[in-house]
Amino acid sequence: MKTIGLIGGMSFESTAVYYRLINEMVRSRCGGLASADILLHSVNFAEIVEMQKAGRWDLAARTLADSARRLETAGASCILICTNTMHLVAGDVAAAGAIPLIHIIDETAAALQAQGLKRPLLLATRYTMEHGFYADRMRRAGLDVMVPEKEGRDLMHDIIFGELCVGAVRAESRQKALALIDGANAAGADSVILGCTEICLLLDPERLPLPGIDSTTVHARAAVEFALKRTGITRSAA
Repeated sequence: MKTIGLIGGMSFESTAVYYRLINEMVRSRCGGLASADILLHSVNFAEIVEMQKAGRWDLAARTLADSARRLETAGASCILICTNTMHLVAGDVAAAGAIPLIHIIDETAAALQAQGLKRPLLLATRYTMEHGFYADRMRRAGLDVMVPEKEGRDLMHDIIFGELCVGAVRAESRQKALALIDGANAAGADSVILGCTEICLLLDPERLPLPGIDSTTVHARAAVEFALKRTGITRSAA
């Protein structure tokens, strides 16, 4: 079994989900008391958030690249950035070492393609929905990403940072998110990407008006596949 390196803490709520999912998948695949070989470097999310707010993505890139180097030195065989938003700097993180970075956007795109889905609604932080890095990378895979209007983008951003990242899961917020999905369905969306690693705490992808792809589960599954057998994953391009 290869060693999975996780850059976590953004937020620790979703990093805990990664840890649980990866270990559950390994136990399911290997049986008995099997669990995953994992190295975790958990950063101080408050510092990362201040960098995001200030637009200092260069500082955030250096911080996560340092995490990646630490994990590689400690013996990790691959790197996962356990957040969608910080894949904005994934190219810098991938370039920091010699081991593969398993890219959450690529894995999510592959999951959509496997189901023949082409026009997903992206629910995520404002950074992920509004910066071009996510939609552009999805476009390379032939996918046409939709996002909510500004009011909906602000709503999701506030739910993520104000509630989910601090462990608050509210029924009224779930209903508001479902209303965004209903609106996208009417506008021609054929699926929903839970494009923030905390959204799975709020929405069950199996119980949505449209087919749901949970990026956290998809990313964790890709890590397990890499750890348990050789795959076609190579170093991620920027």
